[in-house]
Amino acid sequence: MAISVGSKAPDFSLKSKQSTGLVDIKLSDNLGQKNTVILFFPLAFTSVCTTELCDLTAGLAAYTSLNADVLGISVDSPFAQDAWAQKEKIGIKLASDLNKAVTKAYDVVFPMLAGVGDTSARAAFVVDKQGIIQYSEQTATPKDLPNFAAIKEVLSKLN
Repeated sequence: MAISVGSKAPDFSLKSKQSTGLVDIKLSDNLGQKNTVILFFPLAFTSVCTTELCDLTAGLAAYTSLNADVLGISVDSPFAQDAWAQKEKIGIKLASDLNKAVTKAYDVVFPMLAGVGDTSARAAFVVDKQGIIQYSEQTATPKDLPNFAAIKEVLSKLN
């Protein structure tokens, strides 16, 4: 069960492959400045994840206008995430939770996805500028997408 609304969001530092090399992505970098939408997804190069992140890329301006940073997290390596992002033209910042520590901290582990091993479940969180979770959703199955209308509604009410 994903951690609940009103909880302090666990901070993290994850690796992301950028044009300059590997960089650290920290939730705390946004504190006091921007709200953060954290999207956990099972695996790069899969159809539902590709659809989700490509659709988000196309609509990224809506989140920017709501003063929100969008971050995708999966258990893929930062190099696999980067290759996928380049192939599919994904413009969302991606971060690697290869050791599953953040996935476990947010309590969104999906055990034995397709028999290949534990991954992140498909889940969404809105973390406000103070680091408090204002929206929490883990989808019923990895094939279901989060309720993006509800996420935008929550963001519209935050300062």
